[in-house]
Amino acid sequence: MTSVALEAAADAWAEQDAWADRKQSVNHGGLEIAYVEISGAEPALVLVHGFTDTSRSFSLLAPHLAGRRLIMPDLRGHGASQAGKGFAIADFAEDIAGLIGHLQLDRPVVVGHSLGAMVAIALAARHKDLIGGLVVLAGTLKPDFAWDHPLVIGVQALRDPISPADPFYAWWHACRPGVPEPFLAGLAKDASAMPAVRWRVILEEICRADLTSAAQKVRVRTLIVAGACDPLFGEAHQQALLRCLAGASLVRAEACGHNPHWEDPAFVARAIIEAFET
Repeated sequence: MTSVALEAAADAWAEQDAWADRKQSVNHGGLEIAYVEISGAEPALVLVHGFTDTSRSFSLLAPHLAGRRLIMPDLRGHGASQAGKGFAIADFAEDIAGLIGHLQLDRPVVVGHSLGAMVAIALAARHKDLIGGLVVLAGTLKPDFAWDHPLVIGVQALRDPISPADPFYAWWHACRPGVPEPFLAGLAKDASAMPAVRWRVILEEICRADLTSAAQKVRVRTLIVAGACDPLFGEAHQQALLRCLAGASLVRAEACGHNPHWEDPAFVARAIIEAFET
């Protein structure tokens, strides 16, 4: 490895190690919700991560959205945010509504990934005047995971303390080559800090969720971004989103799986900017 490559690798580790130090927090309903903010032009983008991730999930995407104000929260029970007593999709959505209100954001565009996409849809349905746009990234209306789904089996098998080197992460964080190892290691470290029982409780809420009716109430401009090779929420899920989200447009990130914002962040950023630049 050349000296330039070694220096870049060292910088990547340092940047990911420092991510937690960038977090601030607000108190919403007695619950501390942590977030990372990057200053920039309005309207802000509120980036909501997926199951077991944290705001770190958007650290590769953020540089491609340079110049825009970015708000990246940790969902309750994830990262530096307190857990609270409920993990329903509506609970997560109300936390994000509270954060938007506390920061006095003027109709931000909400970008949600996976679980975060479900949260964003619920938020848009419940608070119609609060947001100005919606991006559903690798999302679904109804996960409908069977008892023998690899995610369900893998989560049931986890035992405390969860190791960041657990083989489960090779499947859970699977993505195409080129995603920086320091980033993936940081994600695994963050996820492993969650107790196994919390993984299971949140996954149970995800499995029972059905946002079909909520999606039909959404009235803001909506962009759907799908990984063309998504093993969790494939084409049938994307077509269901298109049917229920009135006027939504769909773009596919070719050769990407469930995490296009890790695998091709430049493509995802460009799609978001082009959808909401007017």
